[in-house]
Amino acid sequence: MILDEADVGVGGTSADVLGRVLRRLSRRAQVIAITHAPQIAALADAHLKVVRDDDQDVAIVPLDEGGRIGELARMLGGRTVTEESRSYAATLLREGREASD
Repeated sequence: MILDEADVGVGGTSADVLGRVLRRLSRRAQVIAITHAPQIAALADAHLKVVRDDDQDVAIVPLDEGGRIGELARMLGGRTVTEESRSYAATLLREGREASD
């Protein structure tokens, strides 16, 4: 199942609920979700970042733990990543791992 921005118009608690539904679905089928919601991304088993350069070339980069925290922090706070946004991103990621299916 491929979902392209299924989180449009969804935020906060609703994004968390949607993320948990997708997580449960992923236990029965492969789910690829394109999202801008950190609550959903934090619940994923894997996180890939799509990067486009000035020439419009695209690369898909798998993120490790530190990369996930950095990207979640960017998703939370925009271009400026602060220590607070990194801390909250780490919390989201930890809670995502601990989430029951």
